[in-house]
Amino acid sequence: MSKQRIGLYPGTFDPITNGHLDIICRAARLVDKLVVGVAMNAGKGPIFPIEERADLVRAEVDIIAEKTGTLIEVQPFEALLISFAQQVGASMIIRGLRAVSDFDYEFQMAGMNYRLEPNIETVFLMASEHHQFISSRFVKDIAMFGGDISSFVPPLTHERTLARLLKK
Repeated sequence: MSKQRIGLYPGTFDPITNGHLDIICRAARLVDKLVVGVAMNAGKGPIFPIEERADLVRAEVDIIAEKTGTLIEVQPFEALLISFAQQVGASMIIRGLRAVSDFDYEFQMAGMNYRLEPNIETVFLMASEHHQFISSRFVKDIAMFGGDISSFVPPLTHERTLARLLKK
């Protein structure tokens, strides 16, 4: 019997975007089980608390799990990424790349993670061309100033993001 391939796709997901969902859908085809790790990352000043972000991600990925037949779990975490990867039994960390500017940071992080745990590979997936420009930060900025974010996020996330930002 072969070992189960477990992938970890970490992120802040504040909010989850169609670009994130594209990477999740594609990553689910590469592994037997995908763990979507929702990071605390208070330094990014999230608009949603971690549990609400995890709930939104769960709601959005259930369809992908059903469609691909891949087990997808969503888990919040507040730890060193490589420690969390070990905790969930991941053999690979999946990272999405949108542009060359992402590569510098991701390359450094992959190198550091490899030095900490050489048995966990980092796998990069390029964002699909129609999602390359989407970022959670831009989505929040656009929504905050009354712009239309409906083509960047799924409907439930759209509704919750507008409700959260309009409360402020």
